Amino acid sequence: MNVSQVKACCAALPGGEASMHGAPANILSYKVKGKKYAYFKTSAPEKWRFSIRVTPQWFLELTDQPGIKPARFMGRFHWVTIVEVAEIDEAYLRQLIQYSYDRAVSSLSKKLQREIP
Repeated sequence: MNVSQVKACCAALPGGEASMHGAPANILSYKVKGKKYAYFKTSAPEKWRFSIRVTPQWFLELTDQPGIKPARFMGRFHWVTIVEVAEIDEAYLRQLIQYSYDRAVSSLSKKLQREIP
């Protein structure tokens, strides 16, 4: 998957919304009812690095692979940064995105969960 395909995948999830945060952060975030489940860095030198939340076990497995590292400031919450999304298997990346989305949805109140289309 390339960057535009990952963006489309994140935006296509039910209730998914993209929002751009300008300087100094320069982050394109994907949220569901205000809960972030994925984001891209949009400025150099980290342009198009992709971050998602994973399980503690996946965190250990993924951060041992080249090109995947703990997300800056979010690593302690089991967020990883993928330097180049095209190097990750498409099915596996979709699974990781879906987990991050499901985790965000599960942290919402039951009322907000029912409002998701």
